[in-house]
Amino acid sequence: MNSVIRQRIEKLREMMRQNEFEAFILTDCDPHISEYVAPRWKARTYFSGFDGSAGTLVITPEEAGLWTDSRYFLQAAKQLEGTGITLYKEGLPDTISLIDFLATRVQPGCIGSDPSMLPTRFFEEHAEWLQAHERFLDYCNDPFRDIWTDRPERPMNKAYIYKVEYAGQSCAEKLELLRQCLEEQQKDALLLAALDEIAWTLNIRGNDIPCNPVVISYLMVTRQHATLFIDPEKTDRELLDYLAGNGVETRPYEDFFDHLQATHYGTILTDFGKTNEKAHWMASQHNSVCDFPSPVALLKAKRNEVETAGLHRAMQRDGVALVKFLKWLEEAVPQGGQTEISVTQKLHDFRAAQPLYMGESFDTIAGYGPHAAIVHYEATPETDIPLKPEGFLLLDSGAQYLDGTTDITRTIALGPLTEEEKTDYTLILKGHIALAQAVFPAGTRGAQLDVLARMPIWQHRMNFLHGTGHGVGHFLNVHEGPQSIRMNENPVSLQAGMLTSNEPGVYKEGSHGIRTENLMLTVPAGEGMFGSYLRFETVTLCPIDTTPLLRHLLTDEEAGWLNEYHRTVYNKLAPALDEEEQTWLAEKCKAV
Repeated sequence: MNSVIRQRIEKLREMMRQNEFEAFILTDCDPHISEYVAPRWKARTYFSGFDGSAGTLVITPEEAGLWTDSRYFLQAAKQLEGTGITLYKEGLPDTISLIDFLATRVQPGCIGSDPSMLPTRFFEEHAEWLQAHERFLDYCNDPFRDIWTDRPERPMNKAYIYKVEYAGQSCAEKLELLRQCLEEQQKDALLLAALDEIAWTLNIRGNDIPCNPVVISYLMVTRQHATLFIDPEKTDRELLDYLAGNGVETRPYEDFFDHLQATHYGTILTDFGKTNEKAHWMASQHNSVCDFPSPVALLKAKRNEVETAGLHRAMQRDGVALVKFLKWLEEAVPQGGQTEISVTQKLHDFRAAQPLYMGESFDTIAGYGPHAAIVHYEATPETDIPLKPEGFLLLDSGAQYLDGTTDITRTIALGPLTEEEKTDYTLILKGHIALAQAVFPAGTRGAQLDVLARMPIWQHRMNFLHGTGHGVGHFLNVHEGPQSIRMNENPVSLQAGMLTSNEPGVYKEGSHGIRTENLMLTVPAGEGMFGSYLRFETVTLCPIDTTPLLRHLLTDEEAGWLNEYHRTVYNKLAPALDEEEQTWLAEKCKAV
């Protein structure tokens, strides 16, 4: 495979010579700047072999480099072996940034890219700096036409209506909220390119991207009209009638760029971080285009009453599936014959038996032993290993239900552990509990709380470089903003109704990885000094393995939180379990 990658890079370099490019930037973005994309837009994967969800590849006539974050350091190092591509580890102090690399390690001249696969913000933020160093960002439409000859087509799966009984708010009501925003901003139109935002606004869902129930499309909303650009093959009469009934015109997806170039709207609002540069450039021909944080991001992040009720029901069903699976796992591993892939399939089977199940919310991460140290490890037939009754299994998984999206990580002791493993496990749980117990004034940002989850391992000179918490959609993408909990500053405050993960971890290459993750709903905590306060309500329902715990490292308050959490887990799940399963769960929820 690596010789194939080298051949593809050489073909790309030939294209670069023909266009007089001194470098070329490749991402796995689609025209909607999605985190997870359909196979058609996995250009970075095609030219590098690295298939993580985050990373940027730069090709020069003599060099090739890939920048990715800590979730993928181990995976990228393995997948780039023999390709001639250098791995640049983002976030480390001695790593040159991608932009500094372009400004200092690339010859003066044009730097090529596909403008439909990079966000406008990239160009806005870096063009001036690069120009100061005589490097100029240039566009190359359809750069892979003669290289990627077997490129997959755009997906054409059917879209469908998402019922108000699950959404809690109609399409008409949501469009009215966006028009109110246009009125307040005194602007003429709002361009939405992010697929989750379009799906939420119109109450539609689809199957265009694995695990993400979205529809490849663009949406333009004005004060009087709305136009959805969507492939006709995705629609049927029911959907067309529904959209028309909500005042939404449909036009072919292929018409979008030409329409933008030819139409005068006036002043268009769009989020430059979620809109591709080609769309921005086309719209700018006859319009004034303004960078504006999408109002949809915050609106959909705050659960309404119907969504909140559905979320709790989804968590209960997911918890039942997980308990059945964990009981099975405990019995199956000592008998032998189980592997990372086989237990992944078994977990899928238990979830698929639950009502309203629509699929996984992301590809399950089942990492045994050293594989758990690879943050986003995914077992393949080549890497799959058998599970033994010893050590840790890290299991990060989630489901899509019509009434909610789940995401949970449990690190499970399959047998005897080392003292180091037990200590690390307990420290991670301490950090998890500290964040789960947080009470904070309204206006608090995730970066201000992040230290709570990290302090126990910081004191032991350990850290993790991924975020501690991400937003989760409602029968939408498992990773959604605008809120986050991480070391990096994010100006968005945590607000009531937001659903955010709590997932500290520690990863030791060649040894083990540990992560404990629940989802938390931000809820009111009452009035206090200088205003109102908020807290987190843990909504995930699944026992946390207590066999690796070193009890003396837990404070009584931390043990009290864990015991109360397990009482809640038992009380909410037991009625849906048979007697044998109830007995098993009672033992797992026993007070420490």
